[in-house]
Amino acid sequence: MKLIRIKEVMSRTGLARSTIYKYISEEAFPKPIKLGARAVAWVESEIDAWIRGIIELRDSEGF
Repeated sequence: MKLIRIKEVMSRTGLARSTIYKYISEEAFPKPIKLGARAVAWVESEIDAWIRGIIELRDSEGF
């Protein structure tokens, strides 16, 4: 299991930091894991699954 930091999440998803945290608050994006007082990271496989889900949604709804 690999953890990735916010810059990598932003790069992979194309989302801005504020959008990522907005989606988290809406429970529409994987939650980060707290690494320390001010450090968080995401599970790489959860981000990959979220991206696949967006692609599947696009394909199924003609998004």
